[in-house]
Amino acid sequence: MRGMTNASFTADVTPPTEPAPSAPTPAPVSAKEEAVDTVRFLALLAIAVLIFRSFFLSPFNIPSESMQPRLLIGDYLLVNKMAYGYSKYSLPFSVPLIPGRIFPRTPERGDVVVFKAPPVNDNDYIKRVIGLPGDSVQVKDGIVWLNGKPLKREAMPDLVIPVTQNMIDASRATGTLPCYSPEFEEISADGQRQCRYKQFRETLPSGKSYAILDITNIPEDNTPLVTVPAGHLFLMGDNRDRSADSRFPAMENQGIGLVPEENLVGHALVGMFSTDGSASWINPISWFTAARWSRIGDGF
Repeated sequence: MRGMTNASFTADVTPPTEPAPSAPTPAPVSAKEEAVDTVRFLALLAIAVLIFRSFFLSPFNIPSESMQPRLLIGDYLLVNKMAYGYSKYSLPFSVPLIPGRIFPRTPERGDVVVFKAPPVNDNDYIKRVIGLPGDSVQVKDGIVWLNGKPLKREAMPDLVIPVTQNMIDASRATGTLPCYSPEFEEISADGQRQCRYKQFRETLPSGKSYAILDITNIPEDNTPLVTVPAGHLFLMGDNRDRSADSRFPAMENQGIGLVPEENLVGHALVGMFSTDGSASWINPISWFTAARWSRIGDGF
């Protein structure tokens, strides 16, 4: 047409977008690889638990009556492994990887300690620290004399505890009676068997006190004067008539003598569980009825 010039027009056309390449599908993990990963995880978990139990906290259960009234058969505790340093006895099976003791600290009188008992140094025991290195200790008529002075002892109300299944099982294993002697057993108002013991409060020079049992007269109510040598401890059970402790010579199944500090495993920290022994695996309800809930969380 007249008055018009030819002009070229450029169209602004966007080329079609090509789809982005999809990410490659990962190859399926083989059953063998899954098994290897599972084994690796379980191995690392086992190592972590082993390290934690060896150097930080470890469980301990009470198998005997030697620490009544504070501890009962069926109590489960957490033990502080850091409290007194480390030795080979801190490790499972007492593997001799630690020479002597590292980071050592001497307990205080009155501490409740877990240790490997001489002379075998195999089984774990639990007792209370009475004498430290350099102390002189003697028992006269059932009274503990420390450095020439008797520990204060005051009568408390009788301890009355029910006869539980784990007490019966322990007495059968040792050939004794659950209440030590028939004269200490009685029937409660609801018809249940129970033990009644004379109970006292013993107080150390520091002022720390704790309950003990003095049930009857035994030869170990009178002992020779002993001076605790360096690096050793004089330990006693709170149940003075049913405890194989430092009053007895270090002989297997008889006593522990003076215990080397190197044998210390840890300090009793807190009660984490307690059972009267009546639970049955085939009766889940009994798992709860057997628990002594009031004893959980008790500290030392």
